[in-house]
Amino acid sequence: MLGIRFFSSRTAAFIAATLFIAGPASHSVGAQPAPAAASAVVAPSSGLAPVPFTVGEELVFKATFGFLPAGTARMRVDGIDTVRGRAAYHVVFSLDGGIPLFRVKDKYESWIDVQTLSSLRHTQSISEGRYHRNTVYEFFPERAEYQKNDEEPRPSVSDPLDDGSFIYAVRTAAIKVGDTVRNQRYFIPDRNPVVLTGLREDTVKVHAGTFATTVVRPTIKSGGIFAENGEAQVWFTNDERRLPVQVKTKFSKFSLTLALQSVTFAPVTQEASSR
Repeated sequence: MLGIRFFSSRTAAFIAATLFIAGPASHSVGAQPAPAAASAVVAPSSGLAPVPFTVGEELVFKATFGFLPAGTARMRVDGIDTVRGRAAYHVVFSLDGGIPLFRVKDKYESWIDVQTLSSLRHTQSISEGRYHRNTVYEFFPERAEYQKNDEEPRPSVSDPLDDGSFIYAVRTAAIKVGDTVRNQRYFIPDRNPVVLTGLREDTVKVHAGTFATTVVRPTIKSGGIFAENGEAQVWFTNDERRLPVQVKTKFSKFSLTLALQSVTFAPVTQEASSR
């Protein structure tokens, strides 16, 4: 069971992390865009950083572990809250599934400053078989520290990103084929740099549609899925929304594939609520 729980924890963390790590090139290779992605990104309100996402956006992915269905992953921009007096996007990632005899129901939430796109808070609610855990991270960019639950503050970076916020911050990047970008913003300093490499252009067909994409390889200074000798690749659309539409990776003896099933751009009033 320990190996299965390692799979599920790594899978959930990988999905959350992979979908945040990189953005695409801005030019198209000529594929027809899916109808759901056709509408343009609305210009942000005054004081908000330009971003390729809006409140109400929800991405639904089918996860496959080897040849086995591994469940459904969802990413949603749930609203704008207020964290310690700062307006923040509230984004939610959930994974519901698992493999036979082992159920997974995980939820990751992040609060991202609307001006700096740095992390202010991150929570993890993990339910994997008989294993359960709830963790809260508070980030203090002004003093480059973070706090896990009630533990003593630890050193961080001045513009931190967590496992749920990277995608929304770095989807604004324009990584082209041949580019290599090193990022020092992961909240645990000794895991930096995160390295993003633009590999190639590709046209990919998933349930949500056919997309012109740029394939990006993310690596990080740690073991597991993002190890520097790993094989993780993410397909990002070349349009202004920069959607992650497919993820493939191999780690240990396992392979994991995520494919975009559906995308929703629901109009929701962006009003801040205190948290």
